[in-house]
Amino acid sequence: MKLSYTPGEKLSIPRPVDRVNYIVEVCIGKNVLDLGCYDETALIKENTGKYLFTEISKVAKLHFGVDNSAQLPKEGITYSPTEKIIKGDIYNLHQMDFNQTQFDVIIAGELIEHLPNTLDFFKHIKQQHPGKKLICSTPNTTSFSNIALAFFKRESCHIDHFQVYSYKTLNTLCRVAGFNNWKIIPYHVKFTEMIERSVGVKKLFVGTSEKIVNCVETLFPLVAGGNILEIDI
Repeated sequence: MKLSYTPGEKLSIPRPVDRVNYIVEVCIGKNVLDLGCYDETALIKENTGKYLFTEISKVAKLHFGVDNSAQLPKEGITYSPTEKIIKGDIYNLHQMDFNQTQFDVIIAGELIEHLPNTLDFFKHIKQQHPGKKLICSTPNTTSFSNIALAFFKRESCHIDHFQVYSYKTLNTLCRVAGFNNWKIIPYHVKFTEMIERSVGVKKLFVGTSEKIVNCVETLFPLVAGGNILEIDI
């Protein structure tokens, strides 16, 4: 993707998609390696259709996750012979026992904003998994929800986030990492956790707010809640 990086440059950005649905569709019938997959802060979403690991497992031929969360037991979690989460370091995948599985797709859902050095991570993936497809999703620097919060001296940011990427900085990462083919697709913000934790009028208010924000995102994709990177490694 060629950009001039001038402030007045008009970007050709597609309409936002549903993050989980988009990623799940890529995984249908595939052997999937899911990095940073155990989101212990969002387990409330497990039965809502919006918890990514669960939804991928429903459609993938094989689904192995890797995460170093302190909440994971040392032996990881085995759901079935074709579905498990291994406790380990995403930079040392070669040391893990995948039973010689050849993966088709590598997922990094809401992961790169947690990494101290995303560029090194991309270069590592490029070296270790040539010919595969990498799907990343990450929050958007220019998201409407965070812009709106800023007027009230607020910011939505996880305690473990090192950075938040924009459309152009994601493009820069892919270019400098040496990828040849990639696309950036915005995704709609979802307030699923807040909705699940709310009741009554508050639940209605949060749900309505999500719909309003999603309408704004559709009209102005550069303020979408996040972006998906689909990369041919």
